[in-house]
This record gives sequence, C-alpha cells and structure tokens, in this order.
Amino acid sequence: MLSMMKRHDIQTLKKAGHTHGDIAEHLGVSKRSVDRVVQEPPVDNIDCPAARTRRRIGRPSKVAAFQEQVRKTLEGEPGLPSLELLRRARMWGYDGGKSAFYTMVRELRPPKAHVVMRFEAVPGEFSQHDFGEVRVRYLDGSTERVVFFATRMKFSRWVVVSLVPNQTAETLVRTTCEHFEAIGGVPLLAVFDRPKTVALEWRKDGTVTRFNPIFAGAMFEMGVGVEVCWPYAPQQKGAVEKLVGWVKGSFFKVRRFQDRDDLEAQLQAWLREMNEERPSRATGVAPATRMLTERARLRPLKVRPDQLAVRRPVHVGPTAMVSLEGAQYSMPPDAAGWSGTAWLYPDRVEVVAGQHRAVHPRLPSGGKSTLPEHRAARLAHVSGRRGKSYLMRQDIMELGDIALTLLDELVHRRPTAWHADVVVLHGLLQLHGEGPLRLAMHMAVAERRFSGEAVASHLVHVAVGGVPQEALPC
Repeated sequence: MLSMMKRHDIQTLKKAGHTHGDIAEHLGVSKRSVDRVVQEPPVDNIDCPAARTRRRIGRPSKVAAFQEQVRKTLEGEPGLPSLELLRRARMWGYDGGKSAFYTMVRELRPPKAHVVMRFEAVPGEFSQHDFGEVRVRYLDGSTERVVFFATRMKFSRWVVVSLVPNQTAETLVRTTCEHFEAIGGVPLLAVFDRPKTVALEWRKDGTVTRFNPIFAGAMFEMGVGVEVCWPYAPQQKGAVEKLVGWVKGSFFKVRRFQDRDDLEAQLQAWLREMNEERPSRATGVAPATRMLTERARLRPLKVRPDQLAVRRPVHVGPTAMVSLEGAQYSMPPDAAGWSGTAWLYPDRVEVVAGQHRAVHPRLPSGGKSTLPEHRAARLAHVSGRRGKSYLMRQDIMELGDIALTLLDELVHRRPTAWHADVVVLHGLLQLHGEGPLRLAMHMAVAERRFSGEAVASHLVHVAVGGVPQEALPC
C-alpha cells in the first residue's frame, strides 16, 4: 500500500506536468497506481493511519467487523488471554490473520497500571547490596574486566564499594561482612537481589523456600536479617539495581585510570567525596550527616570478617585427603572414608570428620597441605621396610619438580641404597617442613650433590637465613 508521502509525490509531479508513465518510472510504482492516486483528493496529512481511515484508502480490515464484540468481551473479562480471544473470534466467523487481530486486541485492552512503590527507611533499617561488573580501559590501551560489590545504607545513603575477584557466594558474604565492619554495625535487614548465591528455590509468591547454605550460614553468624527482592518485579528490585548503575555511571564510566592501582586509589577518594562532602540528591545532605543518626541504630556485628567461616560438606578419601576448591588437605589415616565439615576462613581451613580434626593453611587451587603428624600416622599404618620406603619417597616426591630431580638421580645412582637417603630426607621433611627442605634441595642439586646428607648440610644455612644468593632457585 502506498504511503501518504508517496501519494503526495505522485500528485505533486502530476501538477508539474509529468506524464503518468514518467511518474511511475521515477517513483518506482505501477502506472495503474498513478492513475488511481491522481483521481484521489489532494493529500493534506502525511499521518498514514489517520489519513487512510478518514479517506477510506485500502482494503477493508477483516478485524473491524469484530471490534465491538472484542471490546465488550474485554470489558467483562479484562484479563482474558489474546489467544483465547482469537479462538472465540474464530467461532464468531473471523478468518483473518493473527497479527492483525492481536494488534486490535492490544489497542482495545485496558492498560495495566504499574505502581512503583517508593519509600524511605528509618535509621538503621535497611542496607542494599549487589555485585556489578564493568570493563575498564586503562590509559595504556589495555582493558580489564572489573567486578565490584556495593553496599548502601538506605537512610543515610552511605556507600561502600570494594573490588572483588569474582561473584561467588563466599565472596558475597565475606565482602558484606567487611562492609558492615567498615560502616560500624548491621541494620535490621539487608536487601539482596535473587541470584543463586543467595536463593535457590522460592514459591510463586516470592517466599524463599531454600537459601544458598553458604549465604544463610554466614548471615546467621553475622546476626543479619535478610530481605530478598521478588523475581521479575522491577518496581521492587529497582533500588538494588540502581545502586550498581549509579556506581558505574558516577565513577567507572566518567573517570580515566592509569592502571589497577590508580583505579583503587581513585575509588577510595571518590567514596570519601560521595560520603563526606557531596550532598545526596535524595536527601539534600551529605551521607555523613545522616550517618551520625543511623550509626546509633545499628546493631553490633557478631563476627569479625577474619573469623567468618564458610561451611562446606567434605568427604575424606581413601588416601586420607580432603579435596576442597581444587586443593587437597590431609587428615589422619583413621578418618579415611568419613564424611565431615570444612570451615573455610580467609587464611585457614578447619576440617572435622567424626572425632578427627585438622587445621591447615588455606591454599589456592592445585595446592596440597600434609601435616607432619599425618605423615607419621600414615607411615605407621604401612608394614614392611619396602612399603615404608616407597611411602616416604612419595611424600618427598610431592614437593615438586626439584624433589623429582633429586630422587631420579638418587635411584639411578644408588639403585639398591637409595632407601637410606629417603629416610634421611623424610626425617628432614618432618622436622623442617616443606619450604625449607625444598630450598635445600635446590641448593644441593645446583652443586650436583645428590644425597640426603648434602641436603641436610644446606638446611643449616636455610635455618639461620644464611642462604647464598647463587643457590636460590630461579
């Protein structure tokens, strides 16, 4: 169907004296269309729908005959689905297309009223928390994906933002705890969005039926009440999501950074400005002014961030090792096969399985921690000189490539006598630990001295800190 602008062009060219053939060729329309348009009244409005209706241009709509019936149906049943309306229209005799019918229904259906609830909190009532992610381009042209976690007190608008490594449940609860400590206490309720790090299952009315156990345990330890936004309800989630958008728009998107260190320094300066100097647009005063009132209503934080433990169920394997986040931690041999619980702290891991308990330094993925007493207990479980020798050799081999190099030379240089050196090395491992022994091995291998005695001699220098610079591993 020709638009009103095209009809206007045809009539204008006709007035200028062009033939119908010239007009059709110039405008890319058929000559029959030109013949018809020049007979129509002059175009006085280029609003196509309104003009077509008033001028009765085009084929009659099939839906027009059913418009009154659909209107009356919607008045009685305003929530009736469009698909059901189409089914009824087919029964009434409608044989047109779905798109035209749905367009008519959309125009006739009474609009839904979306009420946005806006409210102000009283001091110490609410805090808002959420993750954000932004790609930052530094001045040297390099880019970095930066993840941050933001907290804002609803009453005072005091905000805390931290750069974090990821968006896991543990990062969420630890950063929340750190923010509450920085703020000076906890409110009545902490408001979160509804990711899997917070809620796992909920009913149709939005009530959470199963929280993420890491999140729930940590909130209980901190003494914080939780309120979770309903899914698919932007009028409720808006405050939390707007916090992330505000941080992005007010800081990340408008500033330029030399590198990551410069970004962190500017972030701290920006937070001081936002909290202590610049008036909030919502309250008209700086957050620090209202924070004096709000802090008096905050409750004490029940656990310090460095003492907050994240609980994980674990199983002690047949080798008496527990696998946790890609790292391995030893347990007594008698604990093999037991199930237990691991408490993850920022700097350590405590594992309890039955009556057995072990405390390890927390390691990154790929790390392995074996306590000396667990090595001794495993050795006592093995009978026979040969079995004990191979178990001790395995303990040493787990120290890494330098241990493998030393053992390889020992076994091939002394095929029948390496057992004695392994006993010496295992004793040094139990006495001095992995780090000093590994360094002493580097020094002995650098001198091409492959024996337990050579490694023991270098451990004296390692213990007193007199390690020659040339002996340190590259």
